[in-house]
Amino acid sequence: MDEATKNLIQDHIDNNEVCLFMKGTPDAPQCGFSMAVTNMLKLLEVNFHSVNVLEDQNIREGIKVYSDWPTIPQLYIKKEFVGGCDIVKEMYENGELKKVFEEKGINFKN
Repeated sequence: MDEATKNLIQDHIDNNEVCLFMKGTPDAPQCGFSMAVTNMLKLLEVNFHSVNVLEDQNIREGIKVYSDWPTIPQLYIKKEFVGGCDIVKEMYENGELKKVFEEKGINFKN
């Protein structure tokens, strides 16, 4: 991954408390996994920044290298990589996602 792509990814993560790298947009997800994570965040009424990886091939491939995680979507909370769809779904279902938001001081619907 080139330095410009790495810096762009880093900027998105550093400047947004909750950052979701996804295929499509929250209003028009382009894959079921991205839609699922978006829906969970919407249900919790969490403000989040999304990055549409389909708009930039460098980011689409670069985020996989950056996180050492092979799939998209990828969720970051306060600069920390949380995981992809399966992990976020499990955390949502067992209440762990709410705990992370609480611990990191991020507003959500309880």
